Amino acid sequence: MSFVIHKTRSERVADAANYTVLALFALATLFPVYYVFIMSVTPYTEVLRNGGFIVLPAKMTLLAYQEIFSSERIPDTLLLTIKVTVIGTLLSLAVTTLLAYPLSKKSVPGRSAILMAIVFTMLFSGGIIPLYLVVRELGIYNTMWALIIPGAVSTFNFLIMKTYFEGLPQEVEEAARVDGCSDISTLIRIVLPLSAPILATVGLFYGVSYWNEYFKGIIYITDRELYPMQVVLRNMIQTPSVSQELSINSMQVAQLPPETVRMATVVVTILPVLVAYPFLQKYFIKGMLIGAIKG
Repeated sequence: MSFVIHKTRSERVADAANYTVLALFALATLFPVYYVFIMSVTPYTEVLRNGGFIVLPAKMTLLAYQEIFSSERIPDTLLLTIKVTVIGTLLSLAVTTLLAYPLSKKSVPGRSAILMAIVFTMLFSGGIIPLYLVVRELGIYNTMWALIIPGAVSTFNFLIMKTYFEGLPQEVEEAARVDGCSDISTLIRIVLPLSAPILATVGLFYGVSYWNEYFKGIIYITDRELYPMQVVLRNMIQTPSVSQELSINSMQVAQLPPETVRMATVVVTILPVLVAYPFLQKYFIKGMLIGAIKG
């Protein structure tokens, strides 16, 4: 037996208003991405003819993408940024896990003091100059590791992971110890497989953070060959000509407006995150909901 629920006029008006607002938000979010892509595949002549604003071009070209990938700069910079993101994410996940798991146990001596010291870093920091001096003293200044080590642990991600570990059934860990597992074995064989959602969530946070890293590349890197993708993009936006930044000869650049090359570089920069996110979305949502409920 089925029942049909008839909405009142006020409920239908409220639904229509909600859908309209959500549609406007979606449009405001998606249109800039769409516009950037359209500008990156629009020929120079059509850009000039339409005054720089195009919604649907009559003709498309991939010349801008061909030029940036045939340049001496973008492929190497893209490879470096991928390397920093992968290594940084794995290192951050390992360190955050090794920090969060023991501190999720109330039996750890000095747990409250350690947690207070960690949370304190969310409110206050030593500042840019002390951190800059630490990076130089560690010998990682102007190296790839300067983009990884200073941000290896996020207090926010640590708290999310600790909260998740606290919500795991203690009986499972106790059974593992009865079977002779050490703390490390319990973590690797029992806890981590049960923590796949939160590992995917925190890994996504770290991965996006490393991929979008901009500030450290400006402060700790002076070698142009070690600039991450975001710094190269920033330099392209600030300079009137893109030929020097991408090492493209002037005849090639003359066939393309600088704005088209910049837009193509923006698409290349954001594409990996857009491609990876749908595969991690279910873990991201599940991990955040579980962490929030158990927190």
